[in-house]
Amino acid sequence: MSLFAIADLHLSLGTDKPMDVFHGWSDYVERLKTNWERLVTDDDTVVIAGDISWAMKLEECDADFGFINSLPGAKILLKGNHDYWWQTKKKIDDYLLAKGFDTIKVLFNNAYEADGRAICGTRGWYYDKEGDHDMKVINREIGRLRLSYNEALKLGKPIVAFLHYPPVYGDVECEEIMAALQELGITDCWYGHLHGERTHRNAVTGMYKGIDFHLIACDYTGFTPILVR
Repeated sequence: MSLFAIADLHLSLGTDKPMDVFHGWSDYVERLKTNWERLVTDDDTVVIAGDISWAMKLEECDADFGFINSLPGAKILLKGNHDYWWQTKKKIDDYLLAKGFDTIKVLFNNAYEADGRAICGTRGWYYDKEGDHDMKVINREIGRLRLSYNEALKLGKPIVAFLHYPPVYGDVECEEIMAALQELGITDCWYGHLHGERTHRNAVTGMYKGIDFHLIACDYTGFTPILVR
């Protein structure tokens, strides 16, 4: 029983938003399926850290969620900046139950245990914030991170944190989220959001201020779920 992670699937099986037009994304759904099935078993868990579907409404997610549900393992979904379909946890849970998508759960102010670890997280926000609106969102996201972390504490397992946005990029930090991660004592953080070779070069991976950061955007991982060690 293993824990894997990936982000930014950007599926559009039920909507007209093809990613294949971007460099390096040709046939990415088939590549993702092949790599996933090669590595992940039904006993494993995969955290998908945001930007899951291009659908605008929850009821438009059927094809994308059907694809995810058909892949091996349990899946834990985290909100990304392009997940416009995202609703309250209850509405998403009700939708998943009604559709029979029984391998999918959402991470939203809560926590899960998998492979002897406690999984917490939230979307996060931009590292290059600009105004009062950004600060309101950041404070809300920090609140969600704390709620999720507190639930993870109750599980009594080593904690792994997932964000969609990177809390640091190059030499720029989202100081408030970085401070929250450090205050909570989080030492293992996985994130997505960053795309393209040029952007990937400035991604912070490895140890930074006492936190081990991992970029798991799917075009960075070669459309392959990454084993959380």
